[in-house]
Amino acid sequence: MSTQIEEIRGIPKAIHRGEDEMPFVPLSPGVAVQLMQVDIDLGFWAVRTKFDAGTTVQRHRHTGTVYAYTTSGAWRYLEYPEVNTAGSYLYEPAGSIHTLHALSENEDQTDVFFAIYGANLNLDEDGNISSILDAGGILKLYYRECEKAKLPRPNVIGDKRTS
Repeated sequence: MSTQIEEIRGIPKAIHRGEDEMPFVPLSPGVAVQLMQVDIDLGFWAVRTKFDAGTTVQRHRHTGTVYAYTTSGAWRYLEYPEVNTAGSYLYEPAGSIHTLHALSENEDQTDVFFAIYGANLNLDEDGNISSILDAGGILKLYYRECEKAKLPRPNVIGDKRTS
């Protein structure tokens, strides 16, 4: 079906972004993110995240479900014995608490795609919420880091200001 017919009939079009259109920017030491899509109203965010070997992310709790697919490297939650490697899929139910750790013996970065509903509630040593990251927050942070790196503002899918 041609694009003209789709537009006439009101059929929604698929939205494509190439890897080079969405830069990776630092999120925290040893962690870089590529924000691909947000839906602030639904509380949804899709990110590709690269972790340096040996990086541990702050323990956190999810308010919604998370789906993860690992494309390279290896990582695990310190609270669980399973190791995620290339080709691994992980489902995280709402309310789960864990500490992500990219294995120290990785030769390259660990690369993981996450589809996240809700917020990450980052927890301190006593289990208190120390910070919150959600769809709106990751969008602001991503744009700020792109600007700091003097990169053009990416056209993130779902950002009503740019889509």
